[in-house]
This record gives sequence, C-alpha cells and structure tokens, in this order.
Amino acid sequence: MPVLKIAALALSLAPVAVAAQSAPPAPQLEFMFEAEVLLAARVEVGGTAFGQRGYIPIIGGTFSGPAIKGKVVPGGWDWQLQTSAGCSSLHADYFLQTDDGVMFNVVNHGQFCLEKGQPFTPAFTQPRFEAPMGRYGWLNHGAWISRLEGGKDPTHPSVVIRFYRAR
Repeated sequence: MPVLKIAALALSLAPVAVAAQSAPPAPQLEFMFEAEVLLAARVEVGGTAFGQRGYIPIIGGTFSGPAIKGKVVPGGWDWQLQTSAGCSSLHADYFLQTDDGVMFNVVNHGQFCLEKGQPFTPAFTQPRFEAPMGRYGWLNHGAWISRLEGGKDPTHPSVVIRFYRAR
C-alpha cells in the first residue's frame, strides 16, 4: 500500500514539475538586408484548375544591409496563383548582384489571403539563397524569413522585401 501512495503522490506533483520547467527560447530574427524590387505589369496566363495563373516580370531594383548591397538583376519572375477565395501563392525566382560583382539566386515562396476590398497588408515568405562559396557563402545556410510589402518607388510598381535569418 505505501508504494501506491508514493506513486499517487508522484503523479499528483508531475504537472507542477512540468510547469516549473521553462520553455526553450524562441528563435530570434536578425535583419540581414532589404530589397526594393521593381516590377513590370502582371501578365495574365488564365484560369486553371487551381486558380488564376499569372506572372510579374522583375525588371530591377536595389538591395542593402549591414554586410551586403547591390542590385536586383532584371529578368526574374514572380509566378502567382490566385484563388477565387482571395488567396494567392507566389513563387519568385531571380538574381541579386553585389556591388563587388558576385551574383546569387533567390527563390522565394509565400501564401497570403486578402480580404475583398482591403489594401494589401505585409505578407511573410520563405526565401532560399544559392550563393557561390566564399564571401557570401553565409547566405546558403540557416533558416530565413522575409517580409513583403508595397514598394516605395514612385515611378515603378515595386515591392519591398526585408530578409531575416533565424538565430
């Protein structure tokens, strides 16, 4: 009987022990750089079984951050799929070139839903970089998130993308 009482006491204290343990620290985001990406007009491909397909050509821009800066190389694309419910998915694929001439690829995925008649609100996306080994090899590692919002360029349609690495 004493063994059962000890077991019951241990079980009754278990939630207190779990509550006393602190949760592991959440990842922190470190700002790495910001890009203003200039866009051409959206090209409508048409309705598909999955939604309305279109793409937006990427025609230039600039980027800068504490350890990197340069230009957005013209020629990339932002492939988009819009559903009748107002949700969109994007798949952007383009190149950035640093001021010292190094080029690297950016592939960015995201999904967001807009309320009908509401302005675009910032969306979060998941970028992946492919950079040559060397000075910018740090882009190839870690978990990344980016924040996409309307651009600031008064002469071109554009978006601003802020890139963060999780630590």
